[in-house]
Amino acid sequence: MKEAERKDLILNGSIYKTIITLSLPIMINNLIQTLYNLVDGIWVGKLGSVQFAATSFVWPVNFLFISLGIGLSVAGTAILSQLIGASKYEEANKYASQLIVISMICSVGFAILGYFITPLFVKLMGGTGDLAKYSNIYLKLTFLDMPFMFMFFNFNSIMNAQGNTITPTILGGISGILNAILDPIFIFTFDMGIAGAAIATILSKALLSFVIVYKLVKSPTMVKPSFKNFKFDKEIVKKIVNVALPSSVGQSGSALGFIVLNSFIASYGTATMAAFGMVNRITSLIMQPAMGIGAALTSIVGQNIGADQIDRVKEAFSKSLILTISFSIIGCAIMLWKDEEIINFFIQARDDKKVIVEGITYLKYISFSMPLMGIFSVLQGIFQGSGHTQYSMAMEIGRLWFVRLPMILIFKNLTNIGSSGIWFSMSFSNLIICIYGYIIYRTKDWQKKVVKTEGCA
Repeated sequence: MKEAERKDLILNGSIYKTIITLSLPIMINNLIQTLYNLVDGIWVGKLGSVQFAATSFVWPVNFLFISLGIGLSVAGTAILSQLIGASKYEEANKYASQLIVISMICSVGFAILGYFITPLFVKLMGGTGDLAKYSNIYLKLTFLDMPFMFMFFNFNSIMNAQGNTITPTILGGISGILNAILDPIFIFTFDMGIAGAAIATILSKALLSFVIVYKLVKSPTMVKPSFKNFKFDKEIVKKIVNVALPSSVGQSGSALGFIVLNSFIASYGTATMAAFGMVNRITSLIMQPAMGIGAALTSIVGQNIGADQIDRVKEAFSKSLILTISFSIIGCAIMLWKDEEIINFFIQARDDKKVIVEGITYLKYISFSMPLMGIFSVLQGIFQGSGHTQYSMAMEIGRLWFVRLPMILIFKNLTNIGSSGIWFSMSFSNLIICIYGYIIYRTKDWQKKVVKTEGCA
């Protein structure tokens, strides 16, 4: 499908067809990445429960740094899609160029900083013994792929804003498959252990970045960034930062919350930490349809707001909810039906009986909140696509800091139910924040444009 055809579909086509056409490639891409993470978890899990726990333990720290990249990607999709919907292509080109340069400067700085302060983060999180040892090895190396990751974020935002979700899927899929092939080679053949998993990721993402640069420079698209005689435009940078900052704060606030959450979980033992990481990988797989729809909604919302078609945005919201809730209920039913089989598939070592018990308990709790997680994804798509990222920020931070963590503290200090208090708190926080998000949606403040599109062709 050509760029003009995608734009016509987004602005005039059947809403269900639009959602499915845009979200399906995103789902496939996310599925490939999630399957890679699951495969990665299986390979690392063969090294032992401590190594497996380490990958989950350090994830929030890495996410804390890449949250700025995610924020810039959200800003890029929101702003570029509104400009495309209003047919302001030259201005979109300028925004895309500024976005890429800002991202690259930040990513290189974060990679260097993160590499050197990794031991401090692991210590502050309460990592000790073998958990600290493997966490330091894994986290240091994962920081080095940050420039490549930020480049992929930029490419995604530029492509998604145009409704082109297929190209990122193909490239992401190739990278994910390459990663899965390299994992056992570096982990076992080269006998690099947990470091091998991180190195395999760096190499696959580096290759992806080279292809992305070529595609941005050579491929004919509506948005074409140019760096000839480049210089920063204060107004454009200010607009990007205004939209990106709340999203970045929300993502980083969420990451900080997960750091605290991980310290709570780690206090219950390595088995609980491993179960947490394992079930999160499983739920990520089940949540791919909802996440894909939420991501596709950003470009649908952005382009239609740019074209002054608010009624169409509302229709897309309601139909996205129908689809995500339906998919989530199916996923919930599967996890409750085959809970033991699913857990046993991913934990195969003989000494991991406690991990299996904890994993089954967590899986049962989180299964019931799957539809709520789908609703959360759709609400995030609405607020991010419209560029009103302050609302998505409030949902990210509020879910963790104002609901989940206080509840966990209460359960930990005032009851004797153990880790079940964590699992219940995680599920209940999804309900509270979805109610909040829907209230914000009803206020209609998110309908205001974040860029001027008047007087367009």
